Amino acid sequence: MNDHCEFLRAAPNDARQLTEIALAAKRYWGYPESWMARWTAGLTITPDFISRNEVYVAAVGGEVVAFYGLIPSRPKAILEHLWVLPGFMGKGLGEGLFAHALSRCREMGIARLEILSDPNALGFYERMGAQKVGTRVYELDGQTRALPILEIEL
Repeated sequence: MNDHCEFLRAAPNDARQLTEIALAAKRYWGYPESWMARWTAGLTITPDFISRNEVYVAAVGGEVVAFYGLIPSRPKAILEHLWVLPGFMGKGLGEGLFAHALSRCREMGIARLEILSDPNALGFYERMGAQKVGTRVYELDGQTRALPILEIEL
């Protein structure tokens, strides 16, 4: 990971920039634009979401390039977002953010982190120690989508 990377608490006025990161990262996997249009609402980060949850950014050289959003609810938390700008993928930022999220969970006394993953991110989360515990299946434009549900015990 870049030596000049720092993890900072997101501010409500970061919402637009974080939404842009989420959309760019999701688009990286080559999904059809019709799907992206349907997912935009779920990938939109609001100031309220940032205010009510644990949202942290990774800044490299002062530029925000990745973030995660945790929804804490004891005894578990939900990892609602973890996105890295495509140009910064593969540089350890995702691993650093995930480790930071686990650390925050421990600090809050949370025993388990739940993740509803994009299929393309399954390998990443498994490498980070999460285990698949289920699948959420739905249909999109006549295609079956199976989203892995993972958990990691803290």
